[in-house]
Amino acid sequence: MSATAATRPETGTTEPEKVRPAGAIEAAGKVLWPDSKGRFTPEEMIKPEDRIEDEMVRKILGHAQELSAQIARFKAHTFADIGDFQAVLDQEYGAQKGGAKGNVTFLSYDGLLKVQVQVADLIEFGPQLQTAKKLIDECLNEWAADARPELKAIVLRAFNTDKAGQVNRTELYRLRRWDIEDARWQRAMQAIADAARAVGSKEYVRFYERDTPEGAWRAVTIDLASA
Repeated sequence: MSATAATRPETGTTEPEKVRPAGAIEAAGKVLWPDSKGRFTPEEMIKPEDRIEDEMVRKILGHAQELSAQIARFKAHTFADIGDFQAVLDQEYGAQKGGAKGNVTFLSYDGLLKVQVQVADLIEFGPQLQTAKKLIDECLNEWAADARPELKAIVLRAFNTDKAGQVNRTELYRLRRWDIEDARWQRAMQAIADAARAVGSKEYVRFYERDTPEGAWRAVTIDLASA
């Protein structure tokens, strides 16, 4: 983004800087702004409310980009610090360096601050899931009125894909907790189990604090939606 400042002849004071898009150009003594379709509009012809909105968005995004970069640096430093401490423990107790990191909790000496590292598997489901769905449908169609409404609701949620095309993993696992002896149902549950496959893992770090060693933990939120 670019900005200019002009001096008022009558007072000698400087006007506030004008915030302009980085793609703005000067032609024939006029400043032209690009719009979303790539067309250029003279600055003086742009509605004041559109210019104010543009300035507001650029201001907010500027802060957001700075904060995003800061969080990225914070995350990198956090895992580096945890890794360094883990290396000290490994050396102290003669453990071999390296290896997969698991879930672990770190506490301050007074017990008022806590850092948790959690490792979650990234799960995808293979083609066996479609076979499971066919077997479950066979069961529900045959049971008809005898099928409990809550079971039908779980099946619907389990296999109803979201916008990203992902099935509901939680609801799929809830299906496996139903004690149904029908052989087709049992085969369907086995197909669901066989369909699940780990394709990687992701580490999460969470932060907590409390006022007393007996008090309840409060999450220190970094997520904008939860702040």
